[in-house]
Amino acid sequence: MKNKGLIIVLTVFITILCLYYLSFTYVSLGVREEAISAATDANGVVDLSKKQKYLDSIWNLPVYDLFGAEYTYKEVKENELSLGLDLQGGMHVTLEVSPIDIVKGLSANNKDSSFLKALTTARARQIRSEGNFSDLFLEAYRAENPGKGLTAVFANSTTKGRISSTDDDNKVIQVINDEIENAIDRSFTILRNRLDQFGTSQPNIQRLPGTGRIQIEIPGADNPQRVRKLLQGVAKLEFWDVVEASTLNNSLLAINDVLVKEAKAIPFKTEDAIAKEGDLSTLLGDSVATQPDTAKSEASKGLDSLQNLNISPLFSLSTPPGTFRYGVSDTAKINAIFKRSDIRNLLPRTIGIFWANKPEKDQGGKEALELFFLDIRRDGKAKLDGTVITDARNDLDEFAQPAVSMTMNAMGTRVWAKWTAEASSKSPKGRIAIVLDNTVYSAPSVNGEIPNGNSQIAGNFTQEEAKDLANVLKAGSLPAPTRIVEEEIIGPTLGEVAKNQGIFSVVCGLALVVIFMVAYYGKGGAVANFSLIFNLFFILGILAQLDAALTLPGIAGIVLTMGMAVDANVIIYERIREELRRGKRLREAIDLGFKRSFWTIFDSNITTFLTALMLYIFGQGAVKGFAITLMVGIASTFFTAVYISHVVIEWMVAKKGDDSNVHFKTFMSSFVVSNVNFNFIAKRKFAYIFSGVFIGIGFLTIVLQGLNYGVDFKGGRAYVVTFYDPVDATELKNDLTENFEGAGTEVKNFGGNNIVKVVTSYIIDDEAEVADERVRSTLINGLEKSTGLTFVADDTKVDPKHFTISSSTKVGANVADDTKTASLQATLLSLLAIFLYILLRFRKWQFSAGAVLALAHDSSFVIAAFAIVGALGITFEIDQVFIAAILTVIGYSINDTVIIFDRIREYIGLGTSHERESIFNSAINSTLNRTIITSGTVLLVIISLLFFGGEGLRGFAFALLIGVGIGTYSSVFIAAPVVLDLERVQRPKVSQNLSTTRVAAKWSK
Repeated sequence: MKNKGLIIVLTVFITILCLYYLSFTYVSLGVREEAISAATDANGVVDLSKKQKYLDSIWNLPVYDLFGAEYTYKEVKENELSLGLDLQGGMHVTLEVSPIDIVKGLSANNKDSSFLKALTTARARQIRSEGNFSDLFLEAYRAENPGKGLTAVFANSTTKGRISSTDDDNKVIQVINDEIENAIDRSFTILRNRLDQFGTSQPNIQRLPGTGRIQIEIPGADNPQRVRKLLQGVAKLEFWDVVEASTLNNSLLAINDVLVKEAKAIPFKTEDAIAKEGDLSTLLGDSVATQPDTAKSEASKGLDSLQNLNISPLFSLSTPPGTFRYGVSDTAKINAIFKRSDIRNLLPRTIGIFWANKPEKDQGGKEALELFFLDIRRDGKAKLDGTVITDARNDLDEFAQPAVSMTMNAMGTRVWAKWTAEASSKSPKGRIAIVLDNTVYSAPSVNGEIPNGNSQIAGNFTQEEAKDLANVLKAGSLPAPTRIVEEEIIGPTLGEVAKNQGIFSVVCGLALVVIFMVAYYGKGGAVANFSLIFNLFFILGILAQLDAALTLPGIAGIVLTMGMAVDANVIIYERIREELRRGKRLREAIDLGFKRSFWTIFDSNITTFLTALMLYIFGQGAVKGFAITLMVGIASTFFTAVYISHVVIEWMVAKKGDDSNVHFKTFMSSFVVSNVNFNFIAKRKFAYIFSGVFIGIGFLTIVLQGLNYGVDFKGGRAYVVTFYDPVDATELKNDLTENFEGAGTEVKNFGGNNIVKVVTSYIIDDEAEVADERVRSTLINGLEKSTGLTFVADDTKVDPKHFTISSSTKVGANVADDTKTASLQATLLSLLAIFLYILLRFRKWQFSAGAVLALAHDSSFVIAAFAIVGALGITFEIDQVFIAAILTVIGYSINDTVIIFDRIREYIGLGTSHERESIFNSAINSTLNRTIITSGTVLLVIISLLFFGGEGLRGFAFALLIGVGIGTYSSVFIAAPVVLDLERVQRPKVSQNLSTTRVAAKWSK
């Protein structure tokens, strides 16, 4: 084997990296166990609020020491393999920035009735179409104002310098589009800033390209109303005077005295004793009673007036002492001090306490967060706020360093000029703090009066930070409210159940594959299992490195990858057995087996990777997590099966050579017939008829009764409701339909007869914020009236008298339309990508066409199967997860097809053009064993998913079960025969055929 040393080194390197990243997950799990233990009462009940409080308290404290490098719990969480919302509970939200408000702002809030009607019309059309809002608005405006240009509305003081009265409509629309895009960027910046301060929930925020939407995930969020308020509230931008600490000496010394006296009143205790007590010293850290004299002398250097005094943590914890810059881990202790009413009373009423937006490194390289004292005035109102900012942009200062330039309106200009003149006249120069959402972004010194409302903020910015700050400043200039167009809330109990089911399905799938491989291939199977374990380890480690969340579909991806990993070994082992049957010696057979299997495995993995890539590009949420897992799994599978397995097998045969007892055959596999000679090509017409009839029946069923679309395809709201005892879904449906005023409502059991899923389109087009609460209240009232039970919000308190809503989902109509379009694009582009790749590898369009037609057949067969079983009363939803299954079927089905095509290409050189049918039959027969075994191993893990993966993966697993099975059938009876039939269209049919035996015999020579 070539490059064996490189493979070993690479394996060791990847292993070390995976161990490093997965170690954070191990530590995080330990911390969570400690939190659960601390929050569990004597009866074994876990108080979730106490658990969260415990985690919050150690958020910035070191919890992991790795070879001298300390990591805080926050850093551990950032590096761990995180779980998706469907596995731990939380909230998923998709926000849309309101384009109407942006356009109104550009028009200077024009009150023209025809203009306002055009906005309303455009918004109504956008809800039911995929059109761009500005284009729909232009169309509606022209209909309302024939012959009248947009400049009549938009050429005003707000757009001065950007739109003039002579501009055409296209120029105005371009300005509108740019402003909408900028507003989305600014909203993204503001929301990200808010979420960064949300706590230990590891929120994730990203823009959805080309949609004008922002997607947010907050694991563990247990207060949806608070999250909605956080995400939809208006950003608060304010300007305040900075009060220097030196002017507050008397107040700060008084606070110091109070803290020192309290600390001295506490007798000396060990750290363990202090930790067990909830007293002040626990909050404030080391006090004077336990500090060495050197700490006192060092602390006194911060302020001259504090020399020879006892120092409290307010000063000693700052770095350097007395500078009011604190390590991130100490901020909670300082907050605890200033939250005390007796401490606040020692400060002037007009003093507010604010933290800097981000920590900066001190001379020792430690990160420290600055504490600011701001003059919040008696009325608590800022002299200036974000409403005065008309423009802000990233710029360069006089030293060519990143800075931010800003412009104010007339009122702001007057106040700003007077304010800056006063600040610059002070000695030392006054500072003005720029505060967003109660954190200080910048607090520059003012060197002189700033007239004309133009100003520049210089600081220790990077180019990106300057751009972000400019976005933040500009956020107040143009209101851009956000509205929730998609929302999903999953309770922690439901997430825990899904996680346990997912883990159990992985274990069962792994066990089935391990047992089969050893039973069928003996020691060769043991090597395959060894590489499979490595594969799983690599997948989890790489996912942690990529900061990817593991979702329930992601677990399905891991289970599926196990089957695919074994597939690669089966292809290799069957080829080795083939070479052994031809009389090759063991070592030579192994080398040839790996060599001749390489491109077959490579081709099949590339085609599957292409479909996963399309799923990643067009998928959302948990489905995107599945795509990432699948792509990582494909890469890891190729490396472990092709290279690690080869290294291990070579090592096993190195000492004894051909006399080694390494074997690839067992008592079980000896009963399998190897030399099958079946005329598949002759039976292709029967296959065409069977497939055509089945698919025809399925599509006729779709025409008559339709498909059972999920909410992410049709829009609406869905709720998973959990009861203690079994309930009658049909009776609930009748009662709820009445409550929902006849709107389309579905109620069905969901994973158990005590759990139901309610889907309704009730007031789905109502975009008001109160609509969500109205639907939820209507549902709860209807369920209480129908069952006589009482609703409880805590899903851990369900009993015979109470029920709860375990999860809820809302999808707006326009989001549903976009999802359907993206799904169709992903499917078509996957087929196109496979067509082009097969064309590149096999150099004939007939092979590409045969492969794509077989894949289209497989997809249609699965859809038809869903329709037919739906007509029989077994319903599965058609949603994003179903599309993931279809693309997985496409990616997997092509594997078997590529194996057969590869053997056909190999055989073609042995015969003339008149032998095509025999060549195709020989190729199919010679690869039949591996085709059946590879599909069989995957079906084993799919069955595990179907029975143990839970209700969330039931439809996914059923689609894969049908798809993989029918994909094997189509590779034999559809793909290869179609290639032959397409070739005959170009070439005159010749009756001469050589027997399969003759071709096989010729090959064996």
